[in-house]
Amino acid sequence: MLLRPAALAADKTLTGPEPALTSLPSQSVQVVGGTHTMQRPRELAPPEGFAEFVAARSDALLRSAWLLTGDAGRAEDLLQTVLADVWRRWATIRSAGHPEAYLRRALFTTYVSWWRRRWRSEIPSQPPDGPSRGDVAGESADRDAVRRALARLSRQQRAIVVLRYVEDLTVQRTAEVLGCSHNTVKVQAFRALRILRTDPNLELFAAWRSRSDA
Repeated sequence: MLLRPAALAADKTLTGPEPALTSLPSQSVQVVGGTHTMQRPRELAPPEGFAEFVAARSDALLRSAWLLTGDAGRAEDLLQTVLADVWRRWATIRSAGHPEAYLRRALFTTYVSWWRRRWRSEIPSQPPDGPSRGDVAGESADRDAVRRALARLSRQQRAIVVLRYVEDLTVQRTAEVLGCSHNTVKVQAFRALRILRTDPNLELFAAWRSRSDA
């Protein structure tokens, strides 16, 4: 997911991975992720530092969104919604320090809010970054195993597992992000791990996480 000028985003030759962020003219801008875009008014330039932040951290954030939703399209929608909010508040968020911490909290709280209001079922799909350049078949199978393992959990349990064991947040920080008690985090994490321990995909989950963090 990258920030690109709207005119360039329409060029199919620029839809693949890029090593650097394209410079942004004072035109409408799209945050591109799959088929989803975020349009900005023509007269607004990207806030200072926002484009660089998105270019540096969007892949990791999109991975977290996919782990939460289990669906590439919903992961992109979730991240787009959060980025749109961060865009509007960027100056305040940046001046307060730790913009990624703010964005990650917004990612998880928005996820919880969405599933409470409207997500009744989940449609499995490929993870947003597609197959690896190496063992394509094996990597795809591992990622599908991760999705199936996490799909056995409730959405709150999934959020807690991702925060605690993928993002490596403490119990206290996890509770703060999700707006629940420490005891809720501990109880739901215990129940989630008990479910995952009976799942043959748990070992694959640990292996996939190690590769993703490398």
